[in-house]
Amino acid sequence: MTDDTYEPPKVWKWNPDNQQAFANINRPTAGAQQEKELPVGKHPLQLYSLATPNGVKVTIMLEELLAKGHDGAEYDAWLVNIGDGSQFGSGFVAANPNSKIPVLVDRSGDSPVRVFESGAILLHLAEKFGEFIPDGDARTECLSWLFWQMGAAPLLGGGFGHFYAYAPIKIEYAIDRYTMEVKRQLDLLDKNLAERQYICGDSYTIADMAIWPWYGAVVRNLAYEAAEFLEAETYTNLIRWIDEVGERAPVKRGQMVNRPFGDKSMQLLERHDASDFELRTQDILDP
Repeated sequence: MTDDTYEPPKVWKWNPDNQQAFANINRPTAGAQQEKELPVGKHPLQLYSLATPNGVKVTIMLEELLAKGHDGAEYDAWLVNIGDGSQFGSGFVAANPNSKIPVLVDRSGDSPVRVFESGAILLHLAEKFGEFIPDGDARTECLSWLFWQMGAAPLLGGGFGHFYAYAPIKIEYAIDRYTMEVKRQLDLLDKNLAERQYICGDSYTIADMAIWPWYGAVVRNLAYEAAEFLEAETYTNLIRWIDEVGERAPVKRGQMVNRPFGDKSMQLLERHDASDFELRTQDILDP
């Protein structure tokens, strides 16, 4: 343990120049910081996002719906660069007062409907198209896992991921605390998947789409470079599920949308047509 101690002041003051990870996108106030309207494309659904795990949930869902033949799920996906504060533009804040990606504006009806929070977007789309959410008691099970993910992911990302990978100093207490919780989550998923093909049983649902981007990234060492630290290879049932879901064509496409990092052949900064996956990746536009 470090001998350094921090004594909180009676009243906390924000230091915008603290140079810590993500300091430029975090602030203690809500609301618009600049006037900037959102672009609107030709499709019924307008998505404003970035290919973080939360963003990928939604693009996977949209690609799954299109693969099932739902033309009404056609969408324009606009890249929101949270690094430059685009989420604090007036148009984005009007769509999501919480200034977080992703946000969906459903323009298929008489007036636009905003939907923010990734779990709410998945549920909205599942109910709108009658897909990937079961009926009866199975629906309750599906929603339980969906909301489990919404509650668990902040402990994985904002807790473990931040203190393990991004904090300017390594704090043993914080890393130990969140590592124990993340390993418990991984064990929970592994035990659940020992008896089920998918998270809720035999059917692939929005619960799988919500959980896969976060836990798939960690186990495959694509987030935080912590797979060895977490002994990810020991969660064999979870790995089986991650591999199976990852082979789905809509999942592969969904990971590419609004992605400005990694292999250029996997970067589709904006998506406005199905042909964009073949014609407008960054290896083609910016070789």
